[in-house]
Amino acid sequence: MTDLLRVSNASFGYSGRAVISGVDLAVRPGDFLGIVGPNGCGKTTLFRGLLGLVRPMSGGVERGNARIGYVPQRETLDPIFPLRVEDVVRMGAYGHLSGLRRISAEQRRAAELAIERVGLGAKLGASFAGLSGGQRQRALLARALLCRPNVLLLDEPTSGVDRGAQRQILELLVDLNARDGLAVLLVSHQIGLLREAVREVLWVAEGRIERGSAAELLAPERLDQLYAAGTAPEED
Repeated sequence: MTDLLRVSNASFGYSGRAVISGVDLAVRPGDFLGIVGPNGCGKTTLFRGLLGLVRPMSGGVERGNARIGYVPQRETLDPIFPLRVEDVVRMGAYGHLSGLRRISAEQRRAAELAIERVGLGAKLGASFAGLSGGQRQRALLARALLCRPNVLLLDEPTSGVDRGAQRQILELLVDLNARDGLAVLLVSHQIGLLREAVREVLWVAEGRIERGSAAELLAPERLDQLYAAGTAPEED
């Protein structure tokens, strides 16, 4: 099976200081990886490396077959600027335009379909600022889908939303993975929800990454050991 992304013995960091090192990672079609670890351990730095926003200090990243959609940890859009849901989602097309070209009718239709795909069809013309936290996250997910990704990176998409919205978002990601074949890499502290959804986990701690089955790495007894050592993420 062809890798969508491959990271080979890479280190990522800032100002000459590595945050994570020795990263070997292959992302294949259909992967659903939960990414867990304590705050400040390098999870977001890993994403920045995969996206090309941070160059590897050593090793390499191959993105030959990857079209990457990204949902950041938080999105701050000025509430005095009257953005509608469809405006926010159409932003996902801007990276594919050149010069002063306008969004095409095809791209507008693609934005509408993405909004419908995340269950916000009735909110197409609604104010983005007026949405609930969970609805905003789904709108940002629709924006990420506009590039027709085969790899989807999400940094804490369920943070700050209620449990009902958390479950809706996770069920949507499971469906995108199963029905649309997207490879999903999901950073989350919601350990209980991850256990229900992901097959494999990337454990990020002390500057290293370990990959293993969710059943093994998220086992309660393992988490108990890591809590005792002060290196575990929060259990929800």
